Amino acid sequence: MRLFLPSARATNALLIVGFGALGYALYMRYLVIEQSSVSLACQSGLQTWLCAARSIVTALFRHSIFGWTALVVAGLNLVRPSLLLFAVSLAATCLGVVLYNAGLAGLAAGLLILSLARRAPAAA
Repeated sequence: MRLFLPSARATNALLIVGFGALGYALYMRYLVIEQSSVSLACQSGLQTWLCAARSIVTALFRHSIFGWTALVVAGLNLVRPSLLLFAVSLAATCLGVVLYNAGLAGLAAGLLILSLARRAPAAA
């Protein structure tokens, strides 16, 4: 019985995906969303890519999109493990934990850990 464990190369790619998503989430939360100067500038009508990204991310975390996406994709990865599903769920989990969807994203992180104990899919 072979478990679903990423190879060394795949683990390096997953580390890049995870740290990239975590870094972007930290940047958006602490340097864009919670900065009062950026908030005031965007609310006064400034039309920049930063204000657009701020409004999109704010709309997404208000509706718990990061958490639900992480949970659904982690559930799919638990049923049928694959590196692509794992990477998408890892990125959504990192975004959800930092961007105010910690409950659902935490559950998704647990499902991701459980998926590493699953049997690897048979090669076709």
